Amino acid sequence: MNILIILLLIFLAFVLLMIEFTILPGSTIAGIGSVLLFGYSIYMAFTTYGALTGFLTLGFVVIVAPILIVRLFKGKTGKRMVLSTILTGVANLIDQEKVKVGDIGVTIGRLAPMGKIRVNGEVVEVRSTGTYVDPGESVRIIQIEKSQITVEPLNL
Repeated sequence: MNILIILLLIFLAFVLLMIEFTILPGSTIAGIGSVLLFGYSIYMAFTTYGALTGFLTLGFVVIVAPILIVRLFKGKTGKRMVLSTILTGVANLIDQEKVKVGDIGVTIGRLAPMGKIRVNGEVVEVRSTGTYVDPGESVRIIQIEKSQITVEPLNL
C-alpha cells in the first residue's frame, strides 16, 4: 500500500511541476508544492523500504523530472504553447518632404499629450510638449525623431 502512496505522490508532484511550467509560470505555488511532494515521496521511500529503494526513488525523480520537462517543451504540445510569430511591421515612417520642423498644423482631436493633427494635408500622430491642447488649435512642429513628432501650441 505504501508503494502506491509513494507513486501517487510522485505522480502528483509531476502534475504540479507541469502546471508550474505551463499554466501558472512564475507563481511558484505549484513549484513549491511539487518540491514538497517529491521530497516527501523520497522520504517515505527511505523510511519505509530502506536505502536502496530510497536512492532509486531519488534517482528516478532527479533524472525523469528534467527529461519530462524538456520533452514537454520540445514536443508538439510545447511548440504550440511557445510564441513563435515573427513581427515584420514597422512604425509609422514620417515623410520628411511633406512634414517638416516648423510646419503649422491644426489638432483634429485633443492632444492629451498624444493625438492627431492635420498638417500640409496629412494626418499624423503627434506628441505635445506636455500641455493639453484642445481640438481645432494651431500647433507648430518643433521636433521630428524617427516616427515621433513633437509639437507645441502656437498661443503660448
